[in-house]
Amino acid sequence: MGALKSRPVKADSPTFSQEWRKIPWGDKEKYLKTVKEYYPQKDELKALRILLHGPAGSGKSSFINSVDSVLKGRMAGRALADAISQDSFTIKYGTYKISKGGPGTFYPFVFTDIMGLEKGSSRGVGVDDIKLAMEGHVKEGYKFSPGAPLSEKEEGYNKDPRVNDRVHVLVCVISATTLNILPVETARKMRDVRIAASNMGIPQLALLTKIDEACTEVNSNLKNVYKSKYVKQLMERLNVLLGIPMNCIFPVKNYHEEIDTDDDIDTLILCALTHMIHYGEDFLNNQ
Repeated sequence: MGALKSRPVKADSPTFSQEWRKIPWGDKEKYLKTVKEYYPQKDELKALRILLHGPAGSGKSSFINSVDSVLKGRMAGRALADAISQDSFTIKYGTYKISKGGPGTFYPFVFTDIMGLEKGSSRGVGVDDIKLAMEGHVKEGYKFSPGAPLSEKEEGYNKDPRVNDRVHVLVCVISATTLNILPVETARKMRDVRIAASNMGIPQLALLTKIDEACTEVNSNLKNVYKSKYVKQLMERLNVLLGIPMNCIFPVKNYHEEIDTDDDIDTLILCALTHMIHYGEDFLNNQ
């Protein structure tokens, strides 16, 4: 009697049969309407301040440029970003307004870009400087000095922060390509920043960038983002690592090789932006 032939084992599918998080593909106008109609309820507030922080090279500046591109409907690149170095390309405390079309008119929210976190006490932005930034003590254009936190005696220190200087939403930005190899020390710094923000009552969200580079299923079709088992695993890892709830983690693809905007990329970016605005407004209303 001949040997029985073994049947080939079917490998587990890399994707779920259905999206585990629903998103209105093909209807980015839903988000655009919210963003375009938003205006802070507090009279003294000129703009909602969203601070981006995270490891160097995670895509903070690229996200700002991507939001600018989505709202302009064309490629934009005011926040300097680097496509090669994994060291922080941002060295100064910078605030970016997004033009709303007419001369001198801007959306009532701003992004603050900050030097990236790095391994070691003499590299990258210090946790103490991020805390000062959240409190509004860091002046525009201050040049960060790794290993030497900003002091009250320095010119870059804002002694009397107003509501417009303070941070209203904290967003952790981390690359899907490096999350699994994130140094323990960097993760600890990010956790320390989160705890400080929680003590200040500041709402926190997270962006998981470069999802197309991390997952082949997403690379082939961006609409697979919420079907991808790997992307969900990365989000769950980030949830455990920093304690950020799953519904506050948003996977996005920044613009980096495209020369025209794309509705699917726009939808993910606008979804994240809309939630930043909602969380920030809720925070302000509770003050």
